Amino acid sequence: MNEEQYQQAETFWQRKQKDEKVMEKEKLEKWMEEFLTHHKVLALATGMKEDLRVTPLEYSYHDGALYIFTEGGLKFHGIHENKHVAAVIFEDNPVFGKLQSMQISGVIEMVELFSKEYNGVALARKIPLDALHQLKEPMWLLKIIPEEITCLNSLFKKEGYGSYQQWKK
Repeated sequence: MNEEQYQQAETFWQRKQKDEKVMEKEKLEKWMEEFLTHHKVLALATGMKEDLRVTPLEYSYHDGALYIFTEGGLKFHGIHENKHVAAVIFEDNPVFGKLQSMQISGVIEMVELFSKEYNGVALARKIPLDALHQLKEPMWLLKIIPEEITCLNSLFKKEGYGSYQQWKK
């Protein structure tokens, strides 16, 4: 692939969406809220320099953030050095012409163990606090705060919008 071909591929969506209708922010946010609450698994990308990780994780969404309970792992190496993360959520069995997915860019925070926020998320997930207190090693809680979300939804076309929509905080 030469430089011109890379540029062509890289700018595909910017060129394509130039003439497509942009969805109203409130309407897009409503769709995003429904999509995020109806899905439970994401792929989280963390990293620094050449040390990259993509990890499938279960999440919950509320109060404008994605929450992930996790025991640990190599994803923490990247998180320790770089608080900027990316995640993707998608239909696990898409039908042609009905593709729906979401790419999220944002920052990640560690929620303090057994803080009010930590306990609230545990209760919302129906995870007994007693069980969390009895673990030999802590169950960490990650909080992703989205800064930019790219939505791809083929069904937006039926409403007269472009299938590719972007949201920014």
